[in-house]
Amino acid sequence: MNRINLPNGGYLCYSKGKFDDWCVFEVDAAGKKKAPKDIDYFKDLYKFGKLFTNNKVYNDFVKIYDMTTNELQFIVVEEITKIASNYGEYKNAIFKTLAILYMAMISEQNKKNAILGKRIKRLGIYYLLIKEKNPEYCVNFMTGRKWQELDKLCLEGGF
Repeated sequence: MNRINLPNGGYLCYSKGKFDDWCVFEVDAAGKKKAPKDIDYFKDLYKFGKLFTNNKVYNDFVKIYDMTTNELQFIVVEEITKIASNYGEYKNAIFKTLAILYMAMISEQNKKNAILGKRIKRLGIYYLLIKEKNPEYCVNFMTGRKWQELDKLCLEGGF
């Protein structure tokens, strides 16, 4: 498995980015390719948190986080599909957001010198949904901090 098909006819895949071969790209049904930005899926999670409660969205994310290794697995995509089915009319949107996050966590697990791995994504989402910070803050507050400080924040959050 090297991609995740999206309900709109597009798909998510990895390709060469600025730093490595682990950049996540969304390819639409017409073949147009773009890299999802952290701020976009953080805004989506923020919106889902308001619609379905922050705890529900966070706990659903953690299910995917716990299953994430350093490779794309069909069983995790099945779990994302199952989780998304509980979001009614938003099921396609939450599927896409969770699938992007899943692939981004795999990227973090595979990046050279990424000491925190997937925990860096969870830290941002923890601040967004549990500490109730705004998406812009959550995307930017880690910039310039040493990994030891971020590690401490992760440990304080229980992960």
